[in-house]
Amino acid sequence: MPADAWAPESVAPDYQPPAGRPRSLRPARPARRPRRMGLRRFRIGPILLVLLAVVVAFGVYVDATLTRVSVPAGDAASAGTNWLIVGSDSRNNLTDEQKAELATGNETSELTDTIMILHTGSGPTTLVSIPRDSVLEIPGHGRDKINSAYGRGGGADGGGPELLVRTVENATGLRIDHYLEIGFLGVVSVVDAVGGVYMCVPESIKDPKAALNIKKGCQTLDKATALGYVRTRATASSDFGRVERQRAFISALLDKVTSPSVLLNPFRLVPLATGLSSSIAVDSGTHVWHLAALGFAMRGLGDGVSTTVPVRDGVVNWDKKRAGQLFTALANDERPPDSSLGP
Repeated sequence: MPADAWAPESVAPDYQPPAGRPRSLRPARPARRPRRMGLRRFRIGPILLVLLAVVVAFGVYVDATLTRVSVPAGDAASAGTNWLIVGSDSRNNLTDEQKAELATGNETSELTDTIMILHTGSGPTTLVSIPRDSVLEIPGHGRDKINSAYGRGGGADGGGPELLVRTVENATGLRIDHYLEIGFLGVVSVVDAVGGVYMCVPESIKDPKAALNIKKGCQTLDKATALGYVRTRATASSDFGRVERQRAFISALLDKVTSPSVLLNPFRLVPLATGLSSSIAVDSGTHVWHLAALGFAMRGLGDGVSTTVPVRDGVVNWDKKRAGQLFTALANDERPPDSSLGP
């Protein structure tokens, strides 16, 4: 082989690159637009900061306008977090027109129409109804119906929440960490603000005393119907049916309150927050973020436990053994045994 066979000129001397368009004839690429990402970030950033500031300021305002009551910490000790949720039958904030529309009557007594304990922690969320006619030891007043503890007073400020909390703590052995009280006007305001509450009603109920005439089936309850539904006793199950309806209603209501259709809608959220701040009462250690946590905790009741304190005769005396098992489990932040659930 000749020595010059490996020279570059000897490699495919006739090879020509494929013909293509001359560079000058190729279509010119459109000029790239200058990026505006920085400008967009510059515009969006302040808007988000302003919105955040507005939300925080509104939350601070609502928190400052909450009615707070004196509920000193008790001596009970238990794991998890316990709320005492109280529905008062007070008509003090209702106008004469509202009393007539809602059929509340003109009674001046202040009793606890609804009493519930909500327990949250490492175990399942548990909601326990306490029948209002339960006879318990009321500190300083002997044995009486629990719903009278609120009206008796006994607190440092002359109010009844402290005495009611002490009665519940003594009877259950649970430490009450937060207290929430809502009256007739509060129920009406919340239901109205969220545009009604959707529920599946298990039976038709007609009760003129509660301005209630509701048919069996799934439907949206307006403010008057909702209030009548949680108040009525005009069913065969009487008080037990009543506390079951109250638990179901509160669960449905808080499910609606914490839904995106309310939380992301300022036309729903603002009336809800302002209505709540003027119609509920909480202890001094409870703030807006605690109420938000309560709402989301109630959403977990679908996988939790919803029950009534077990009783042994009607709704007056508790079944001490089964009730003891229920509250011991909650005090230890455990799931209550099925045998401890009432009624």
